Amino acid sequence: MNSSRPSKRASPKPDAKPNAPAVGSKRVTPKPDQPLRVLVVAEKPSVARDLARVLSARTTGDGCLTGGGYVVTWAVGHLVTLREPDEINPQWKRWRDVDLPIIPTTIPLKVIPQTKSQYAIVKNWMQDPSIERIICATDAGREGELIFRYIYQMAGCQKPFDRLWISSMTDEAIREGFARLRPGTSCDALYESARCRSEADWLVGMNASRAFTLRYNVLLSIGRVQTPTLALLARRRKAIDAFVPKPYWIVTADFGDYTGNLVDPQTKEPRVWDAATAQAAADAVRGKPARVDAVEKSKKTDLPPQLLDLTNLQREANRLLGLTAKQTLEAAQSLYEKHKLITYPRTDSRYLTDDLRDRLPGAMKGAVSAFGELSTFIAPILAQPLPRSSRVFDAAKVSDHHAILPTGKTSGFDKLTPEERGVYGIVCKNLAAAFSPSHVYEQTRVTTSSIGHSFISTGRVVIQNGWKAVYKRNDSPSGEQTLPALAVGDTRVVRDVVVKEDKTKPPAPLTDSTLLAAMEHAGREIEDEALREAMRAGGLGTPATRAATIERLIQVGYAERRGKTIVATDKGMRLIEVVPGVVAEPELTGKWEKALSDIAAGHGSVERFREAARKMAARLVQQARESRAQVVFDAETPKPSNKTYRKSSR
Repeated sequence: MNSSRPSKRASPKPDAKPNAPAVGSKRVTPKPDQPLRVLVVAEKPSVARDLARVLSARTTGDGCLTGGGYVVTWAVGHLVTLREPDEINPQWKRWRDVDLPIIPTTIPLKVIPQTKSQYAIVKNWMQDPSIERIICATDAGREGELIFRYIYQMAGCQKPFDRLWISSMTDEAIREGFARLRPGTSCDALYESARCRSEADWLVGMNASRAFTLRYNVLLSIGRVQTPTLALLARRRKAIDAFVPKPYWIVTADFGDYTGNLVDPQTKEPRVWDAATAQAAADAVRGKPARVDAVEKSKKTDLPPQLLDLTNLQREANRLLGLTAKQTLEAAQSLYEKHKLITYPRTDSRYLTDDLRDRLPGAMKGAVSAFGELSTFIAPILAQPLPRSSRVFDAAKVSDHHAILPTGKTSGFDKLTPEERGVYGIVCKNLAAAFSPSHVYEQTRVTTSSIGHSFISTGRVVIQNGWKAVYKRNDSPSGEQTLPALAVGDTRVVRDVVVKEDKTKPPAPLTDSTLLAAMEHAGREIEDEALREAMRAGGLGTPATRAATIERLIQVGYAERRGKTIVATDKGMRLIEVVPGVVAEPELTGKWEKALSDIAAGHGSVERFREAARKMAARLVQQARESRAQVVFDAETPKPSNKTYRKSSR
């Protein structure tokens, strides 16, 4: 039996005697002659019920299900967390500059009061003599690993455990997962990475928030991911506020069977920046002969879309359905846990491993069951062997979980909410589109001249609609037209000319979709190649946390929704003015994500990372003390609350 024991240094002493009955529990300690059992710890009750059904654990107990040699219990998200500063040292309850920086040697764990009864149930089962071994069945990822390990440590458990690692909640996937349990030790590095992230965010969030709150006498919340995300919003608002529209004129000549826009001889753009020049050109060519000087044709190909990770699913749902990132995540999680219609949604990969190839026909048939119109596109795909496209299959680019797929389930669609059905539709259509042919078209650019003035006409002819037919799209950029057959030397007459005034547009406010994209791609301009690679892999936050980061900014008043857009508030703008660039720019996250990835891969230094986090916390405190920024926040009385800053630590 493989075992895994987190380091004793990070393990607090058990908070109760072994085998003490759980709060409200009716369970009694088994007699010596009773059979040994396996304890399965899930992350949520709904997941526990599905696992228990497959394991034939059908007897309902207090906070658990039993049967078939198994006890299946659950957390409710985090049951154990890091202690607040005043729970480590009572004098840290008052917010005083003299106590900063707060850098304890270790950050002990505590049971979350709101769910202490469920923790007691899980702990007592862990310590029960009838439990021979344990299976960690929390979500298969960094945060899920942390949830289990914190409970395991807090309970003082030393029993061996294995790891259930699945990407789908169908009965078949659950059975396969239990048949292929991983040793608990295989996730030790992942746990170390998770704990380092948790402790470092605690140090930065607690210290920076207190230091800048005291410096500016207003409640401020600062975090490693939250603050640079706010900086993205602040930069966009600043660009919009500073924007000065500039007028220009579009001069459109009508050649009878096609039109063209006048090219400015200076800028070579199909727009003119001077009204007099535009009108003079229009008057000069009206009614005059014209000649085709150039016809350029090129064949273009738009490749099929890649499969979806969570961030791209959220972006599509915002663009097509108007859902916020949070609403999409909730719908996707329900489709995964409750309805068993999609695979694990909190993934950061858009690829599949080769062993999933045989499952795709079933997934596609499930998509057709829900959306019959997809049969037109999926039937031809299934009529031949699936191609081994590198845009779909690449095991090296699959981290914890593969891209989001339909599970192949063919029923239960009538129970979906409109939001769930919309999100499920995006996943199903994406799968069909990913294996459909490319969209192919011919791009044409024609130059027509008259009296020394040049006009540009652009158009396209679709040769193969391909994957765009899945989305009922046959789109062309604005201004393109269906052009007649034209050759150099062809002549026309300028029948009419229209001069239209317009103005340059400010940058568009960010939406959930564009903000998620900015978070995902943040740091691409970083000069350091290693950091740029780290940001390319993760950006700001993770797919699973970005929605919560956006909602947190709105909750604390640093951003607000205006229709479909998200805008930094005055308070948010002022915060970005006073915080150091190190927490407002993505470099810190790039460095940390690279270090955390190294730790998770088993070749990074845990202690070096922790020391860097301690130094960063101390540095931010000093920068707050030395800040000379003359910024006046709205008058409000600081109300220091440890809970407020625990939430802001990301």
